[in-house]
Amino acid sequence: MLIYSSIVEKLVRKTFLAVQNHNYEEVLKGVSSNNLTHRFAGPNSLGGIRHDKEALGRWFKRVGTVLPNLEFEVTNVLVLGGPWNTTVVARWVATCKLENGEPYVNPGIHVIKLRWGKAYDFDVYEDTFAVTVGLEKQAKSGIAEALAPQIVS
Repeated sequence: MLIYSSIVEKLVRKTFLAVQNHNYEEVLKGVSSNNLTHRFAGPNSLGGIRHDKEALGRWFKRVGTVLPNLEFEVTNVLVLGGPWNTTVVARWVATCKLENGEPYVNPGIHVIKLRWGKAYDFDVYEDTFAVTVGLEKQAKSGIAEALAPQIVS
């Protein structure tokens, strides 16, 4: 299982880098079309639950629009289980410079379920207050989508 865990960890780190580089098509290649659930907590434009790849793709594009310089430092990846039922816990710190010049720093974790190499269940836990305040600041700087209704499906 050590080899499998190592492969999954590399894939997870590569996926966070793809999000950071706005390469959402690459991210979506690793997402299942069946029984998909993506949860992002918070009463803001990034919050809500998505159940299909089309909505998840729009959500990723929104992330790139409202936090265009977002970077991830993945600090730890824990992989449990085999290819037929894998749980991944990825710990990270998201940072960027907001349009007003202020820093945005938000530590968090993803809990991701995979089946045969495809992610199908995501829970994102982060400081929802930091997200909401950061998005409000982005909106005041002219990024209107930072206050748009949640993308849900």
